[in-house]
Amino acid sequence: MKQAEKVLVVGLDSAPTLLLDEWLPHLPNLRRLAEEGVYGPIESSVPAITIPAWATFATSKNPGQLGFFGFRNRLDCSYDRLATANATSLKEPTIWQLLSQAGKRVGLMGVPQTYPPPQVNGFVISCFMTPGADSEYTWPRELKEEIRFKFGDYLFDCKFRTEAKAALLAQIYQMTGQHFRIARHLLSSLPWDFFMMVEMGPDRLQHAFWKYFDPQHRKYQAGSDWERAIPSYYQYLDREIGELLAGMGDEVAVIVVSDHGAKRMEGSFNLNDWLIQEGYLQLAEPVTGVTELRRVRVDWSRTIAWGWGGYYGRVFLNVAGREAQGIVPPAQYERLRDDLAGKLAAIKDDRGRPMATRALRPQEVYHGPYTDQAPDLCVYFDDLYWRASEDVGHDGLYAFETELGPDDAVHDQHGIYILRPPGGGGGRRLEGLRLLDGGAPTILQLFGLPVPEDMEGKPVAI
Repeated sequence: MKQAEKVLVVGLDSAPTLLLDEWLPHLPNLRRLAEEGVYGPIESSVPAITIPAWATFATSKNPGQLGFFGFRNRLDCSYDRLATANATSLKEPTIWQLLSQAGKRVGLMGVPQTYPPPQVNGFVISCFMTPGADSEYTWPRELKEEIRFKFGDYLFDCKFRTEAKAALLAQIYQMTGQHFRIARHLLSSLPWDFFMMVEMGPDRLQHAFWKYFDPQHRKYQAGSDWERAIPSYYQYLDREIGELLAGMGDEVAVIVVSDHGAKRMEGSFNLNDWLIQEGYLQLAEPVTGVTELRRVRVDWSRTIAWGWGGYYGRVFLNVAGREAQGIVPPAQYERLRDDLAGKLAAIKDDRGRPMATRALRPQEVYHGPYTDQAPDLCVYFDDLYWRASEDVGHDGLYAFETELGPDDAVHDQHGIYILRPPGGGGGRRLEGLRLLDGGAPTILQLFGLPVPEDMEGKPVAI
């Protein structure tokens, strides 16, 4: 394979496999990249969530090596000490660190888990986790004033859980447009060998508008003004990517990738209400109405297990000698966990249909020093078509509005991957791609640099 002079990575957070399976003929710039390289669905991390997925791409390490299993993570075996994973949580070498050490000039923009901005041999604009435009969000620091002078305050994110759809759609386009304008400016005005940007717009758009375009969504609204909001946005993204690539020679390797996919949300399964119903979770006093778990009194002296919610469910056992008030004898841990996993897998949906639920044990999907800090079970309700609700006090086990606000989509285990190598050639669809493979090891190979032996992935075969 011809060695790349430069590598450009465009991350489209949450871009679904529909892009490859149905939309590609209508996306000329992405189609051309696929025709000149290799492409296919790519398997995300477990869980299939922005954090840890982009970190898996950047390090070629699984969460058991990274030490975080979502945005929020337990600090210890207490019940209420949590921490949010950010750039300081990344202890494993990232692709931008390795390239900086190799003397490559690195540029990062909007890559999740880059706040606070890491110091690289190049420049950084941090991600949607940045508290706001008043934060120190660039490296070097003076880059912030240049961005503000030329483009205004940087738009890190938009609040997508809203019924104000017209305003939200305008915000998404405004944010995405600004990001690509800034990216073109950086690429044309600063030296770079490796540049990676991640656009959050696709994720925000899909969560807010999926029910309008997917006839299989239980809330589908035929003939809505928003029916083409998602495909039209992807056509806009394709044009922006085309402008970003304009003038770049074929010596530049290009990767377009998503951290996970997306699909319709069927509803929320009320995990802790189910654990109460099954006798695993005991409250010290009854609750009135839907209440956050952290705001109720749990009787830990009688509680066997409790759960966290989100696009996947996390179940923790209250183990004696591990948790502060644990009651599950270590000798009974495996049996109780197996029983609980079996019961979760047997749950049916609100229509009585068996769910394709998997209750994953961390030792089955992780390896590394932090595996024992993972939830005791990682639950994918109905192959992720159902999210998990953490609150208690619902009228039943199934809800069709989330506790956080309107949300139409969930995450899919597979996203998209397109790699146009230097010089082009290929046009092959690949199966079996993983984020572990498509990120750090492949980028190092494109530059002709050695792949560290402790990386779990292997470079994509071109």
